Amino acid sequence: MTENRKNRLFEILATSTKLGLTSFGGPVAHLAYFKDEYVDRRKWLDDRTYAEIIALCQFLPGPASSQVGISIGILRGGMIGGMLSWLGFTLPSVLVLILFALMYQTFDLEGALFIQSLKVVAVAVVLHALIGMGRKLTPDRPRIAMALVAAAIMLLYPSAWVQILVIITGGAIGYMRFRQQAESNITPFKIGISRNTGIAALALLSSLLIILPVLNRLIDHALLNIFDIFFRVGALVFGGGHVVLPMIEREVVPSGLVGADEFLAGYGMAQAVPGPLFTFSSYLGTVMSGIPGGIVATIAVFLPSFLLIAGALPFLDALRRYDAFQGILMGVNAVVVGILLAAFYDPVFTSAILEPVDFVLALILFFLLFVWKIPAWMVVLIGVAGGYMLHMPWFL
Repeated sequence: MTENRKNRLFEILATSTKLGLTSFGGPVAHLAYFKDEYVDRRKWLDDRTYAEIIALCQFLPGPASSQVGISIGILRGGMIGGMLSWLGFTLPSVLVLILFALMYQTFDLEGALFIQSLKVVAVAVVLHALIGMGRKLTPDRPRIAMALVAAAIMLLYPSAWVQILVIITGGAIGYMRFRQQAESNITPFKIGISRNTGIAALALLSSLLIILPVLNRLIDHALLNIFDIFFRVGALVFGGGHVVLPMIEREVVPSGLVGADEFLAGYGMAQAVPGPLFTFSSYLGTVMSGIPGGIVATIAVFLPSFLLIAGALPFLDALRRYDAFQGILMGVNAVVVGILLAAFYDPVFTSAILEPVDFVLALILFFLLFVWKIPAWMVVLIGVAGGYMLHMPWFL
């Protein structure tokens, strides 16, 4: 391995770890943090490519923000880069949640002020990202209208299946309306994965979905049971972390693998840590079968994302050269802005802005990002400190 490649891989790990330590606020906020770090600051990819990767990951089951991070790691450093990107972004919350699973009865984070402050930080970060994405992806009135309609539909009918329908409809409108606006000068991106490897990854995913339940019935082993449950969840859930929770609950609580109180305690802690909400599986696996169970559950729930991304990325660069596909992506990108706008209101804004002081803090943090260009990770620290200061009795 050349020195340059080693440096690049180390840079991927270091950058993703920083994001894993500071990316509070859920999947929408994660995409905002990614844009700030990977697109605006490090220039690893341009806005258009970033938007196309988001659109691709919105189509796939699993944790969209983690899949975007994996994709960027693959573009930057091949499959090893994708693994390091996932590891850095995921490991901090995995370690916290495994530790919490071992000691959860000693924690009481309900109503903690720092959690509320982190939610307010997410409001500022997501709004800043929305403005930047809106300028790039909805530059004309037809696409602005598509984004607004998509936001309205998602707010009135919040559902993972409605989201998929909105994205498909956006792609259809884009094909009919925008393919004439396709660009011929498309910046290519190199992917260190062949199409044969992509096909093999999809074949492995399909095979595991068939084989694992059969093996689980034939072999009575706790870790195999955990792997089967969480692999199936990671492969079949659309809509991100909040959607995965009821599906996991149906798998582990009625069967007695995890108690209802334990489940709710872990869910509360998962809301308080940075990184992907899918690391809730690390907590549940540890409750079910100790630290080995936590490790197995974590690998199982994220493995489908690796296989899906490895299967899809090799074909994306070729497809994006076709006018029809560009038109579809223009439509999809427009409605994705609307979907993110809806998510900005609920749950990001509604769960964070509970009183005037929260709105004041959110405004300050937003202008630090928007006007003074303060890095997002620094805004996290300022937001937590500001939250405590603004809630001091002597301040009010």
